[in-house]
Amino acid sequence: MLLAIDVGNTQTVFGLFEGDRLTEQFRVGTDPSHTSDELAVMLRAFVDVEALGGIVLCASVPTLVREYESFAERWAGTELLVLGPGVSTGVPIRYDDPREVGPDRIANAVAVRERHGAPAVVVDFGTSTNFDVVNAAGEFAGGVLAPGIEISMDALFARAARLPKVPFTAPERVISQTTTAALQSGLVYGFAGQVDAIVSRIVAELGADGAPVVATGGLADLIAPHSSTITAVDPELTLQGLRIVWERNQT
Repeated sequence: MLLAIDVGNTQTVFGLFEGDRLTEQFRVGTDPSHTSDELAVMLRAFVDVEALGGIVLCASVPTLVREYESFAERWAGTELLVLGPGVSTGVPIRYDDPREVGPDRIANAVAVRERHGAPAVVVDFGTSTNFDVVNAAGEFAGGVLAPGIEISMDALFARAARLPKVPFTAPERVISQTTTAALQSGLVYGFAGQVDAIVSRIVAELGADGAPVVATGGLADLIAPHSSTITAVDPELTLQGLRIVWERNQT
């Protein structure tokens, strides 16, 4: 089995693969203070660690990379591949400094080209909302970074004492008669509008009308139904990208 790990700033997503099939997926909060021993205790609740044949990792929290390396060596006894500079991905990076590109964005580009074709746009709803662009040549062409849904709403609640925190669900209508529904309307339709505006400009600049626009990330299912530009939701995208990178680096 292959364990794919996507360490985000807020949450960490794990996926277990048998071949190219994702057999299990689970999500936990990211704790930058975790040690390799604590990671082992946590992972043993979900995974038969001794049965792993490899681990592939992308991390937005650099301090945890060393702890996962120690976990792989001490507890799993298996190879760990960390997606980063020098790792073969098969996707050229057209960025002024490729080292600035988050590894999760590279994993998304790898997977969207393989699973949905090129050109394509990925909209990843995480701590930030990332728009990742793959051009017609199959290259990572850059993208857009915007504040994420949860941190945007947390900032609003922190600054406005009278506004309550609300469940992240879609309201019945846009025009709302309660504060809770009004906040939900602003959240859902506001971010859907942001997605559509940015994607429309990307597609026009790319000259790629009809290119697939693939949503992924924890809140993709909330926003995608209200977007006019998102064409597919692929919750496995980042993990599948990690699997593909792992396979491309096996000799």
